[in-house]
Amino acid sequence: MDDGTRHTGTTQDRAAATHGAGHRGAHTSGASWSTAAQATLHCLTGCAVGEILGMVIGTALEWGNLGTTLLAVALAFVFGYSFTLFGIRRAGLGLRGAVKVALAADTLSIAVMELVDNGIILLVPGAMDAQLRDGLFWSTLLGGLAVAFVVTTPVNKWMIGRGKGHAVVHAHH
Repeated sequence: MDDGTRHTGTTQDRAAATHGAGHRGAHTSGASWSTAAQATLHCLTGCAVGEILGMVIGTALEWGNLGTTLLAVALAFVFGYSFTLFGIRRAGLGLRGAVKVALAADTLSIAVMELVDNGIILLVPGAMDAQLRDGLFWSTLLGGLAVAFVVTTPVNKWMIGRGKGHAVVHAHH
């Protein structure tokens, strides 16, 4: 019986074998748009939590634009990786292996999402100076995340089709 605390031996062996099978299958079968959209939605969830939390904290504390943006991006990566990490750990992979999978699965996706989202915020006049009570703050932030989803989905489709990105994660579920 595996209660989720055991991280060596047969659990890791099964995870490694599953990883290899999923990895080969991803290379040969490509990726559907549905799979790519699900992976992007997973990434968007972590990014949105971190991004919104960072923007709210930085804005509420009246930090400058640079400090607020850096906090938001850092938290987007932290939450994005964390969501993947927790799922992989629940599947029985040890901490070191789970961290490697999360980094491999999410780094490019989160980076693209953050570049697009923050690029939009920078381009919308007045958005960087908007306050929490302003509709411009929320519409730009949420609109940027929506556009980031659209731009990142093809990136995830390409990565999954090559056995990278969330193809690595799905091999462990």
